[in-house]
Amino acid sequence: MEDVKRFLREAKLDCWTAALPTVVAGVGALLVLVRTVSSHREAKEKIRRARNRRTESLQQAEEAVLRYKQSHPTTDLTPILKLSLSELTKELRGGSLNPEEALYAFMEKTLAVHKKLNCCTEILLESLDQLETVGSNKEGLLYGVPVSIKDNCGYKGHDSSCGVLLHLEQPVQEDAVLVQVLKKQGAIPFVKTNVPQGLLSYDCSNPMYGQTVNPHNLQKTSGGSSGGEGALIGGGGSLLGIGSDIGGSIRIPASFCGICGFKPTAGRLSLQGVRSICPGQKSVRGSPGPIARDVDSLALCMQALLCDHMFSLDPTVPPLPFNMQIYQSSKPLRIGYLECDGFQQPSPSMVRSVREVKALLEQAGHTFVPFQPLRIKEALYDLIVKGIFADGATTLKQNLAGGPTDPTIKHQIFPYNLPLWLKRILSFLLKPWFPRTSISLRALCGVGSVPKLWKQHAAVEDYIKDTIAHWRRCNIDVLLCPVIAPAYNLLYCAKNSTILSYTMLYNLLNFPAGVVPVTTVTKEDEEELKHYEGIYQDVYDKLFKEAVTGGEGLPVAVQCVALPWQEELCLRFMKEVEQLVKQSRK
Repeated sequence: MEDVKRFLREAKLDCWTAALPTVVAGVGALLVLVRTVSSHREAKEKIRRARNRRTESLQQAEEAVLRYKQSHPTTDLTPILKLSLSELTKELRGGSLNPEEALYAFMEKTLAVHKKLNCCTEILLESLDQLETVGSNKEGLLYGVPVSIKDNCGYKGHDSSCGVLLHLEQPVQEDAVLVQVLKKQGAIPFVKTNVPQGLLSYDCSNPMYGQTVNPHNLQKTSGGSSGGEGALIGGGGSLLGIGSDIGGSIRIPASFCGICGFKPTAGRLSLQGVRSICPGQKSVRGSPGPIARDVDSLALCMQALLCDHMFSLDPTVPPLPFNMQIYQSSKPLRIGYLECDGFQQPSPSMVRSVREVKALLEQAGHTFVPFQPLRIKEALYDLIVKGIFADGATTLKQNLAGGPTDPTIKHQIFPYNLPLWLKRILSFLLKPWFPRTSISLRALCGVGSVPKLWKQHAAVEDYIKDTIAHWRRCNIDVLLCPVIAPAYNLLYCAKNSTILSYTMLYNLLNFPAGVVPVTTVTKEDEEELKHYEGIYQDVYDKLFKEAVTGGEGLPVAVQCVALPWQEELCLRFMKEVEQLVKQSRK
């Protein structure tokens, strides 16, 4: 009997021992589930609080505008909105307008534009306090001018979210250098504007603040990543804004929204306090820059920023003041031009815009030279994509972690999350049938090691050197080329990266580049688009056609490019394009 009892005890113990791993696994799974549910709940709460902060700032701004209008019943703010930046600065300096009138005029308009386009992340209510001290900066080039700033441009006490949960509720401790300089020049930063989740997108939507739409067509995107700026300025809510550009993030929203945008040489303006989603990445350099209604406004902003105060605050910026003599020059130019880069066929309206501007410039006495970028496929994938995602997109994925993925970038980030071995296998298998998908997957694997990263950096340097040599053999001063247009239908940006060859190339080369609106999409453009097939006739060509369909009446721009550190020459070229187009319309 004792043996039987002992056997039963041992059998019971063996059962518990056998069951223990199952129990532990079950408890572990339960803990993971609890942690996941808790994380989702925390993310939802964080998003709710961010939205509430925005709503509260908008409501307080509305109340402030209402109080002002009640206390100034005879003041009509509407005419202020029709002034150009140069006209506004002249009237503010002359005293016929005061900064208070200008700020409330644009704040009221911004609130109206935001309701329609969803372009703002926060009204900077400190701007109302700045009215009391701005009088000490009457000599500033931007005295009394309300200025909008992109979400990732640091403003003390406020988030620079980059559209991701990770950076919410982490207010920056100091204004970005550019914000400090704007204030020193008398400007009043009054609103922060929306961006895509993670910044590395040319759409403009994130889980906190939603989708920003185009001022010319609410079914189209405003572009990105400076899409909130593009929509706000294109909608008339701001005269001047600060964006940033690592692949077209200033130029694309400017093109989509029918305004002007300028990307300087990286290093010409301070990046201190302008947050990047992949800090430390050096293959393709980002740059802050101005966005405005006209080229003179871009030039005035550059002139204001390129001052001793910026050079003092950030000694890493070369002390090169704005050269007004070059900007105002009328010397005939030798202009390189291209209608198609040989990698992605542009839309009919993109081609037409270049041809029409070329004809106007030739009539004005300028000389044209055909120009074709070197090794464009290698530049886009082996140098740009592989450089930005040298770590296999690890940093970007870490920044996106902890929150929901916005629908606008789901197609884009899907391959980022594939295991390295699977990306390599798929790249090999797809090569015969989908060559651009294959090479893209290979590039997204990153560089793999530090020696390979150094080799990649050296390849970038060689490409820049080769392109400058090619530029000089052509003996050109500047380049006229297409920029992506017209604005896309919603949810298409993440599906098509090949068209970015038209903007990202000049980030890789670190050439200054800007866009000027010159025409609109016609019925004839739409008819011609029906026959669009593209160069590769692959899924990317099909998606591009779908993305730009239905664009009749939307703005179309051209892109102007110069060699590094020749911002003034690039802007002078842009100004000439702008003037000739205006004259031709008369």
